[in-house]
Amino acid sequence: MSTIPALGLLLLVVMVLVGGKQGALSFLSLLLNFVFLFAAIVLVSLHFSPIVVTLIFGIVILAVTIFLGNDDEVTTQTAFFASILVMLVLLALILPVEHWASVQGFGMEDSDDLEGMSLLIGIKFMQVSIVTAVFSTLGAIAEAAMAISAGLAEIVQQQPKIATKQLFYDGITVGKQIIGTTFNTLFFGFFGGFLGLFIWYVDLHYSLGQFLNNKIFDAEILMVLFSLISVILTVPMTTWVMTRRIHRVRKNKRAN
Repeated sequence: MSTIPALGLLLLVVMVLVGGKQGALSFLSLLLNFVFLFAAIVLVSLHFSPIVVTLIFGIVILAVTIFLGNDDEVTTQTAFFASILVMLVLLALILPVEHWASVQGFGMEDSDDLEGMSLLIGIKFMQVSIVTAVFSTLGAIAEAAMAISAGLAEIVQQQPKIATKQLFYDGITVGKQIIGTTFNTLFFGFFGGFLGLFIWYVDLHYSLGQFLNNKIFDAEILMVLFSLISVILTVPMTTWVMTRRIHRVRKNKRAN
């Protein structure tokens, strides 16, 4: 057995031991999302519209991640709708920023790996960078939405008569705590994945200007910033969706 299957099996065992049935479902959602990502890549390579593919598979991936990760209807539906709204807002932001930044394609550091290969694949690298940016934020969006939604659902369960204004305030308070830890998670994930290239930059004596204007570095920084923005947007969006849901449920009860 090779390293990756062995680690995957170990991950499954640990998730089942800790999470039981829910852990097994979470592992299944991970496998399904891998399949959907691969299908999205295939469709883009077959010249389907990258934006349409991103929207469709983005919604599917969010649904699988959220609904297989929790069995509480209020929590999952709230997190799902909020995640879709955040993804749409983020896509509207990514489209102009990626065009303005012009960090699509490969940098000079990739020249050795690309030697002898053709870049005439018939797909615009700008569209590929947009797809990559959107998919890279889905995990952060789903995680933040589930955390906020689950926290608010617990508050409503403990205080059924809580005012919607107070519930919104509590959601923002919970979100502030989540944002701090999420920021650190994204930062260290970026730094750890980029460490090899950092060492390369130092060994090649890059100046500060070369470092800050490097295409690969800027592309990675943009994806981290998109993820951070998505988490910030998810907090008020999820809180708003939950408060609207609670308000509608109470209104229906009073009408009946």
